[in-house]
Amino acid sequence: MKARVTVSLKRTVLDPQGQTIRSALVSRGYGQIEDVRQDKVFEIRLAEGTDAAAAKKQLEEVARDILANPVIEDYRVELEG
Repeated sequence: MKARVTVSLKRTVLDPQGQTIRSALVSRGYGQIEDVRQDKVFEIRLAEGTDAAAAKKQLEEVARDILANPVIEDYRVELEG
């Protein structure tokens, strides 16, 4: 089973990397792009036979306690087959 944890800055937090990327895109002629937000994606492979509900709960803890800073970041956990 695979899992994906996506960590992104909260909408209320400035994203300087996203702004830099947007500026570069606009300077290259992509003026229709109004905003860019950059996320971090963690792809995690779990052992075969892992219970999906238990894995999701555990990965929620990992995301909250280790992968994300809950003061400024949100996270999303997704399980794949």
